[in-house]
Amino acid sequence: MDATATAPAATPDSATTDDQNPSAAITRWKFEVSRQYQHLLDKTTPFVLYRWIGFFVIALIYVVRVYFVEGFYVVSYGLGIYILNLLIGFLSPQVDPEVLELSEGPTLPTRGSDEFRPFVRRLPEFKFWYSITKAFCIAFVMTFFTAFDVPVFWPILLFYWVVLFTLTMRRQISHMIKYKYVPFSFGKQRYNGKRAAESTSLSED
Repeated sequence: MDATATAPAATPDSATTDDQNPSAAITRWKFEVSRQYQHLLDKTTPFVLYRWIGFFVIALIYVVRVYFVEGFYVVSYGLGIYILNLLIGFLSPQVDPEVLELSEGPTLPTRGSDEFRPFVRRLPEFKFWYSITKAFCIAFVMTFFTAFDVPVFWPILLFYWVVLFTLTMRRQISHMIKYKYVPFSFGKQRYNGKRAAESTSLSED
């Protein structure tokens, strides 16, 4: 009888554990990268001016790239439509006053004596900046792939975009005038503690 050493057979549990180890490591790595990326984004939040300067630099690089390549007009048209949608979200209130007016009555102040209510955007400034910057970066990368360079007569696309932009902004401005709101902070009435205290003392007298 041949007495030979037999290697222990691998159990299903150990095989499953070995298979899950690489995926678990990749998951942990993705989570760590995502956390570091979000941390960097959070650190840039208060630097509004520098963020938008960086965006305009990226946009200028993309424009120069398209100008010298003389192509990728369909990519630019799609980018313009996406920017227009972001702009409408940035200029629109979080809750449509037309819907609230039908359900709860007027909600935005229409007279100087009305209570001041801050404008809350449907698309916050940071998300607007982040989305538009990411869109330009993606469009810039797409200009290195000839599959996206579809032959097209670019003046037609430019004309379509200008008409769409004009009609959309005219409708948005009409909506602002109708419900008397301004999607910017300048020119709005602000209250400080001193004024509030004075008004309280006058009411007590």
